[in-house]
Amino acid sequence: MTAVELSHRDPDFKLLRAMEDAATGTHWCYMHRKQASQTRGYRPCFSTYLLKELRQYQAQVSETLRRPLRSVDAPPLRHLVVASDADVFNLGGDLELFCRLIRAQDRQLLMAYARQCVEVAYGFHNHLNDDIHTIALVQGDALGGGFECALSCQTIIAESGVGMGLPEVLFDLFPGMGAYSFLCKRVPPKLAEEMMLNGNVYSTDVLHKMGVVDVLVPRGDGESAVHDFIKRSQRISHARSAMNRVREICQPVTLTELTQVVEVWVDTALQLGEKSLRTMERLVRAQHKRTEGLDHVEPLERAAFVRSAAAT
Repeated sequence: MTAVELSHRDPDFKLLRAMEDAATGTHWCYMHRKQASQTRGYRPCFSTYLLKELRQYQAQVSETLRRPLRSVDAPPLRHLVVASDADVFNLGGDLELFCRLIRAQDRQLLMAYARQCVEVAYGFHNHLNDDIHTIALVQGDALGGGFECALSCQTIIAESGVGMGLPEVLFDLFPGMGAYSFLCKRVPPKLAEEMMLNGNVYSTDVLHKMGVVDVLVPRGDGESAVHDFIKRSQRISHARSAMNRVREICQPVTLTELTQVVEVWVDTALQLGEKSLRTMERLVRAQHKRTEGLDHVEPLERAAFVRSAAAT
């Protein structure tokens, strides 16, 4: 990628860096824009503000896709890449918000937040109701909702040695924003349930062997791998588009399904006691400390760190 090939889609985003590569028909969406992620106290999780900007971004890209192609030379298959400017992909749900709403027993606001999450995930999964292939570029840890976001995309390209997992069980909750629906498209349901209930953080190397990660590359090669994947996809653009449609026919995931699961998640969350809420708060403190020396820790060591933070 060069600066000539890319243009900003919306300079007004605070938490997103959105770019477009017109030559390849590729839209790039980087969460946790550097200016924001370098701010003291910023947590690279799915805050309500980030969710709002992601929905705005999806709407903008969807509008762009409805316009006629600018030339006959335009690529027949377009791509949307979800990545991150922070050292992690995404740490998942806003646990501080969860604690506050659960203590207040505010079902309405908790439901509104959860629905925002599944609408964003469904937007990426449903490739914005257009002929676009979505790619998750995972160069840093993807936990909880971060893992679910990656799973919502058609293709996951990840760098080696990165951690991905669903730690919600550590505070007696389950990942309810699409984990089961999306995991079951990649692994057997029994294994999906196990991954949701054991709280493990898996290395991307292990997940690649399991079939969860599609493309595994060495550290630092993620963006190059995305370009190579897009180049190969353009050579088989009709076949790739057809496979997207076949996948939807044979393994459909609907917004209704995701919303029904969210109802269960909200009801379960509102039953959590003070012990679980204190565990969430410890994990929030651990997230704040995460950038202090954990950047190059191996995934299994990170898993131990998460578990120890929950048990402290």
